[in-house]
Amino acid sequence: MEYDLIVVGGGPAGYVGAIRAAQLGKKVACVERERAGGTCLNWGCIPTKALLRSAEIFSTVRRAADFGVNVSGVTHDFERVVSRSRGVTDTMARGIEFLFRSKKVDYVRGQAKITRDKTVIVSGADGGERALRAENILLATGARARLLSGLRADGQVVLTSREALMMRRQPKSIVIIGGGAIGVEFAYFFNVFGTRVTLIEALPRILPVEDHEVSALLARSFTRSGIDVLTGAKVDKIETGADGVRLTVSGRSVEAEALLVSIGVVPNLDGVLADGLKLELDAKGWIATDSRYQTSVSGIYAAGDVIGPPLLAHVASHEAIAAVEGMFVSGCSPRKVTVFPACTYCQPQVASVGLTENAAREQGVKFRVGKFPYRASGRAVAAGEPEGFVKLIISEPRGEVLGAHIVGAEATELIGELGLAVTLGATDDEIGAAIHAHPTLTEMIAEACAAAKGAAVHI
Repeated sequence: MEYDLIVVGGGPAGYVGAIRAAQLGKKVACVERERAGGTCLNWGCIPTKALLRSAEIFSTVRRAADFGVNVSGVTHDFERVVSRSRGVTDTMARGIEFLFRSKKVDYVRGQAKITRDKTVIVSGADGGERALRAENILLATGARARLLSGLRADGQVVLTSREALMMRRQPKSIVIIGGGAIGVEFAYFFNVFGTRVTLIEALPRILPVEDHEVSALLARSFTRSGIDVLTGAKVDKIETGADGVRLTVSGRSVEAEALLVSIGVVPNLDGVLADGLKLELDAKGWIATDSRYQTSVSGIYAAGDVIGPPLLAHVASHEAIAAVEGMFVSGCSPRKVTVFPACTYCQPQVASVGLTENAAREQGVKFRVGKFPYRASGRAVAAGEPEGFVKLIISEPRGEVLGAHIVGAEATELIGELGLAVTLGATDDEIGAAIHAHPTLTEMIAEACAAAKGAAVHI
């Protein structure tokens, strides 16, 4: 079978890249070894958000009396919470399969192996093989969870995020190693439903890539909610057994029924490259690409998590579109991603784009900070969500928004306006000139801009 483009991997980079090429009139095949949607849709972004939504509803109902609503006997069904999450995933995966059919993308299930002559050998579940060939190949195989040496995920005691998404029995206690986005989201989820949670982070703060004030507020919020947050902590020893796990953490003993390891990911390259085909890797093992997302082998491109950070689904999709348009659109000059939003969906939510305060200082950038608290927002207080703040990094003297950091309710929705501002180089005056509806949470963005000049009305 001859194609204009073969995409290996059906996740946010793969399926989006395949569909974009089909829109450009190209003959396209997308090879996926599991199911359309990849890790994000099947084992990451989408199912975790379904779990977190259940946790949010449970948490809100438990404090219904604060809103004058009397509710008694509130319980939860953990197995049904997980089943709903899997159902959402199935619905979305079927949606992508429908898109493949409607856009005339050949969807091929099986394990792909790319040869030196740009043939893709696909091994199916039935043991059969088929050969596909194209002048252009987009490698979008993503990444998988990294485990600590000596540990094996068994789905009962030792888990990665993938196994955690399939749990049918709620553990009474869990230790989570890794205080990044995945770790804090699962910490919030399990804690809301009554699991005793210990969250361990080796670096000095959880969400270490976020602004330091954001991390500090989230840690305080987690601690108040009953999560044991251990930062700057070293895991010295891990012992597992049929009844649970025992860890020695900086000299302290911690026991739990389950252990969730969330310490990062490694690229999915096992079995993808045939003998004799070698792609240049960077120092950390990710596939190296040029400004057009082409690898060290002409005609083979790569996008998404397999080329390294930022490991975000929306970045992967953007990269894939840029790579495909660079291949097939005359005069198109793709650019590597530099500005992107990052979102964490625990409660309070966290979202950011652009420079943190510390990064701006380290780069020697002249700036001022505009900050506005949720407790001063009429909409936030009325909604019963007064925790958090909006923080903007504003350049001097022109006033461009260099960075934005939000912790609080709906932060992941609010960040969109600020992503546009950073991308376009919008100034605080320009944002302030746009009338923000009242009462809304978005007013806090305008107020934070005003606060950078000492002109905020409501603080």
